[in-house]
Formats: sequence, structure tokens, C-alpha cells
Amino acid sequence: MKLTELKAIQLAELFSALSDASRVRIISLLIEGEMSVSALADGLKMTESAVSHQLRGLRQMRLVRARKEGRQVFYTLDDDHVVKLYSMGLDHVEHG
Repeated sequence: MKLTELKAIQLAELFSALSDASRVRIISLLIEGEMSVSALADGLKMTESAVSHQLRGLRQMRLVRARKEGRQVFYTLDDDHVVKLYSMGLDHVEHG
């Protein structure tokens, strides 16, 4: 399978988005289901501002999507591909 330059760039950007431990930890929590920014911050022991910053990057890469309810924003994984990427990566790390 020949990889075009554009697809190679897009794939590198995807892996770059997953190269930050905080973003991977956010994904690990969102696998359980939709969460607010404040719940994510509490679960990760991070500030809401720091979590929001990381979520912005994940949203740009279409790994998560947001839903507003009043003043709160709730996030969920964009689709099952994100779960597969996470699970396969974790399996690789755990089993080599």
C-alpha cells in the first residue's frame, strides 16, 4: 500500500496528538463515557484550564467531540477508532 505525502502527514499528526501523556490519560477516562471538563480535571488531578488546553488539540484531530449543556462542556470520544488506537497501543506497551 503506497502512502501519499498528505496521508503520511495526517498520520504523523495523529500520532503526534497521541504523543502527550496527559492527552492519553484523557482518552483513557473518556473510554468509560462522556465527562465534563471539571470531572476530567478532578480525575487527572489537573486544572480545568490545562485539561481544556489538551482537549482543544484532541478536538482538532477529531479524537474527541464536545457537547455544551448550559455553561458546562462535556466531551466524549469521537468514534470507535479512537478506542481501537488506544487499546492497540496499550496492548503493545504491556506485551511488547
